[in-house]
Amino acid sequence: IGSSSAETDSQTEWTDVQKKIIPWKNSTPSLDLEMVFQDRAAKLGKSNNSLIVVASLIDKPTNLGGLCRTSEIFGASALVVGNLHYIQDKQFQHLSVSAEQWLPLVEVKPSQLVDYLQQKKMEGYTIIGVEQTAKSFDLTEYCFPEKSLLLLGNEHEGIPANLIHHLDVCVEIPQQGIIRSLNVHVSGALLIWEYTRQQVIKQKQQK
Repeated sequence: IGSSSAETDSQTEWTDVQKKIIPWKNSTPSLDLEMVFQDRAAKLGKSNNSLIVVASLIDKPTNLGGLCRTSEIFGASALVVGNLHYIQDKQFQHLSVSAEQWLPLVEVKPSQLVDYLQQKKMEGYTIIGVEQTAKSFDLTEYCFPEKSLLLLGNEHEGIPANLIHHLDVCVEIPQQGIIRSLNVHVSGALLIWEYTRQQVIKQKQQK
């Protein structure tokens, strides 16, 4: 009895350590998906999130899958990719863990980016590039507008010069190590989180 009691206490102690949500697709197929989305959006405050993450220049499925997962978790309004066929890739799906089912995905090919960025500017978005330039803002000092579009560069070449001319601002992540570059998914995740953190603070101040 003593052993059983100790085991029960141990299980109770660890029950709240880690809880993961099972996707609704597998657990509650009979639910009205529109109601599910509305409920989830209300809980996470997604209705106030106007962040678009543009990953059209990225061509590694692992990076795209990770970005999809990060964008969905922090409530981005959309993830833009160069080709929707990437979501069928097993490496993408392994990293995204079904996030593509809950996050709006938009296909914009690299050759269409200039027109797409100009369109979003007309809609009131600030075009933000994740790039190290002579005029880049330090991420710790930059204040994200509510309507922000985050443009991520290619894994090897960054953001092409012809697209940098269409940016409103460049933001870079302060670094201290010898290696002067981060994986593009990591860079994107850091900026997505900082945008989210700032918006959460704003919402609390308005209440």
